Amino acid sequence: MAKKTSYRVRRIIFALFGVAVFVLYLIINPNSYEFASILNGEVEKPEEISEKDETTPDSLLAKDVLESLAVHEKNTSEKYYRKLFYDNWGLTASGCNTREAVLARDLTDVVLKGCKVQTGTLNDPYTGKTISFVRGQDTSAAVQIDHVVALSNAWATGAYAFNSDMRYEISQDPLNLLAVDGDANQDKLDKDASDWLPTNEKFQCQYVARQISVKAKYHLWVTPAEKSKMQLVLAACPDEPTVGLENP
Repeated sequence: MAKKTSYRVRRIIFALFGVAVFVLYLIINPNSYEFASILNGEVEKPEEISEKDETTPDSLLAKDVLESLAVHEKNTSEKYYRKLFYDNWGLTASGCNTREAVLARDLTDVVLKGCKVQTGTLNDPYTGKTISFVRGQDTSAAVQIDHVVALSNAWATGAYAFNSDMRYEISQDPLNLLAVDGDANQDKLDKDASDWLPTNEKFQCQYVARQISVKAKYHLWVTPAEKSKMQLVLAACPDEPTVGLENP
């Protein structure tokens, strides 16, 4: 009887030890459980980033819509993973994937083979250069598809609270996609307007206006530095319109 009691005591001790180890792991790695929840779409939009601090813009001019956006610093407490938005390009209504659709939209003199753009000419908005696009392992990267509001930037300014459908939508939205010079895209990476603007000054107003349009559509916020740079750019083009937004 004593041996049986001793065995039960050992089992209880081992069970308590296992629970203690698991709790200690969560304390040391708080994002492990949170990341699993995010992947399952279980993270709800927290109170502090609701749209209640936004206002309705007086017009669809970029400078007015900018003033309607909430202003906060980036949330860096939530780890960003690109796969939280998408693994591969999705399909458009035409049956072609999003990358090919954007190439076909933004290039001229396009030659198609099925859905795939084989050749074309890009008047690159970011650099002002003219780029001849030729599909191939060593040549396709000359033209890349840029997320105008970088997904990691979107994540840190509100998208971390999106469900999986909304994250996928912003990753595939033509409003947030442009075909651009590959080197310029790599130079930009995840920078916002306070850290990076196209070297083509003639496009800076349109670039900032499109970023504002994306942020307004998805209720993302801007940082104080980002807003200041956007205001500076738009001061030179106060009549620059937003893109793809409905009338207030």
